[in-house]
Amino acid sequence: MNQKSIFLSYQMLASFKSSSSSSEDATTENNPPPLWLASSSAATSAAHHLRRLLFTAADFISQSNVSAAQNLLSILSTNSSPYGDSTERLVHLFTKALSVRIGLTEYTATWTTNEMTSSTVFTSSVCKEQFLFRTKNNNNNSDLESCYYLWLNQLTPFIRFSHLTANQAILDATETNNGNGALHILDLDISQGLQWPPLMQALAERSSSNPSSSTPAPSLRITGCGRDVTVLNRTGDRLTRFANSLGLQFQFHTLVTVEEDFTGLLLQIRLLALSAVQGETIAVNCVHFLHRFLNEDHGDMFGHFLSAIKSLNPRIVTMAEREANHGDPSFLTRFSEAVDHYMAIFDSLEATLPPNSRERLTLEQRWFGKEILDVVAAEAAERKQRHRRFEVWEEMMKRHGFVNVPIGSFALSQAKLLLRLHYPSEGYNLQFLNDSLFLGWKNRLLFSVSSWK
Repeated sequence: MNQKSIFLSYQMLASFKSSSSSSEDATTENNPPPLWLASSSAATSAAHHLRRLLFTAADFISQSNVSAAQNLLSILSTNSSPYGDSTERLVHLFTKALSVRIGLTEYTATWTTNEMTSSTVFTSSVCKEQFLFRTKNNNNNSDLESCYYLWLNQLTPFIRFSHLTANQAILDATETNNGNGALHILDLDISQGLQWPPLMQALAERSSSNPSSSTPAPSLRITGCGRDVTVLNRTGDRLTRFANSLGLQFQFHTLVTVEEDFTGLLLQIRLLALSAVQGETIAVNCVHFLHRFLNEDHGDMFGHFLSAIKSLNPRIVTMAEREANHGDPSFLTRFSEAVDHYMAIFDSLEATLPPNSRERLTLEQRWFGKEILDVVAAEAAERKQRHRRFEVWEEMMKRHGFVNVPIGSFALSQAKLLLRLHYPSEGYNLQFLNDSLFLGWKNRLLFSVSSWK
């Protein structure tokens, strides 16, 4: 696209955003279409054109044509907004990320706290309470990140779907426990421990439903991995209190990790294997974690990791990952994958949250915006979002001796119930593929959960 074409693109975009073309008005003067249909058509055309310009800008950057890219990014910045529809919000964030990539700007939040307060409102009383509780004393990044994570869990099905499906795979695999009734879960990224209360409840109910059984009373030990020892200790305290309320025997151990120190993590896992308790059933939980290993600079670190997991002799290994090739070494491939993936996510947010939702704006800008910046602007070892599609994980797991354990039908029923009760939108869908369960938005798969042994 030359400079003249860029100018024409801008003119076309402006006409799309202001109204339908005059020629369309003339041809439909006697037979005007319904107002909703005309406005919808114009909006669709504008959205399509914004996406075209965005991809063209990325193509210019891949060719090191910075001058042409700057012109397009200026147009895109003018015609997108964090407060517009889902496409405008998406284009706004990708435009910022491309600008950072070529050094035009440093990444900053689009709005200040005061601007957010004046232009948005809380749409969930639960989210508002979480925000006020976690920011009453300070606004440190750790507390804010925890708050946004809770919002994501509350307002989208992505985290809950992954947690509940992985939990059910663990319960299915340990239903016939031939050991001493002890279950040890190694959670490689426990965060705030939101995954485990439902599983603890299920274990307690499993025991109480058959009190005369000769099977030993269940006990649960969780080794939770994370980088912040304070967060880990808080998580352990919360889970311990919940286990006590259920009468469930419970232990929590922390395993503090250092970001990108995979060698240290492997050593810790092998030490766990050496200190395993006889008769204890081990499950390894890898929810939104494994993509971090796919770093070209670390060689076959993923293979070494799987070997260390094998040394634990686990009954089950659960995995949840994004359905996207954000780890592809090709910038354009990665960019295209990211636009399609996050477009589906932003469309789902638009369908379920109002435009002035503070939670929606925060998640888009602070949570997903951070991910988009990483995928688009960072390269090689600097990039943290290295997601791969399920078929890539499947090939790697099988190559290292793991066998896919089919996700059970109850997990599907449970996921359907989750969507119907908490996230009622026709856009979300579930699919069984390759013995694994996928969550998607319309025709785009977004997350997969699988189990292995």
